[in-house]
Amino acid sequence: MTITNTSQLELNGKTALVTGASGGLGEHFASILAAAGAKVILAGRRAEPLAKLAKRISSEGGEALTVSLDVTSSTGVSETFDLIQSEGWLADIVVCNAGVATGSKSLDTREEDWDKVLDTNLKGCWLVANEAAKRLIAAERPGSIINITSILSHRVASNVVPYTTSKAALEQLTRALALEWARHNIRVNALAPGYIETDLNRDFFATEPGKAMIKRIPQRRLGQPGDLTGPLLLLASDLSAYMTGSTLVADGGHLQSTL
Repeated sequence: MTITNTSQLELNGKTALVTGASGGLGEHFASILAAAGAKVILAGRRAEPLAKLAKRISSEGGEALTVSLDVTSSTGVSETFDLIQSEGWLADIVVCNAGVATGSKSLDTREEDWDKVLDTNLKGCWLVANEAAKRLIAAERPGSIINITSILSHRVASNVVPYTTSKAALEQLTRALALEWARHNIRVNALAPGYIETDLNRDFFATEPGKAMIKRIPQRRLGQPGDLTGPLLLLASDLSAYMTGSTLVADGGHLQSTL
């Protein structure tokens, strides 16, 4: 019987890029990867929170680089990776986390809102993943790309048609890229959170409609960012070396509920 070496969860010697790292789950993901030993590249549009996070990571003994990134711009993505490379860094773990949502019925959704959500949540992940893979292949290095999807990749909710469409398509993109890049030893997997409590949604879940939504979760609670730590580290580390094209769901059993 072979005993798994849990040190494989450590990310010493790895470099991780996290998009949308200026807050919410992106901030948590970057902090966890840094604590596991990876150098982290903090990417986002808001410079001040990125700088604050980088300072905290450094104070805790980690190493962080901040970069401005608009994931919807192919030129911007390419230039950001050029900058990262000029600093002597190569991202072998990429967490495509940047995402947006709008709340309206389909008949009331403006075309520009549809484009914004699909461009950020789907095209943005494709652009970042492509650029990362291109540079890993050129360097003959293996890598792990993690797309942050949602349980709404698998079920629907009212008034978020662009969001749920983008996340479902992102899971199909995950599988397609996994197939293409497996021969280069680049793994592409997805992490699909359920309802996770963050600063952006905390007030809503304290309302009566929010509490009603929590009751539909079999575990009867919201997820916390820490509930995603294990799945993230598994996909980022060598413990998942034989996993590609997979989706890990962390939702308190929500997908098993008919409510």
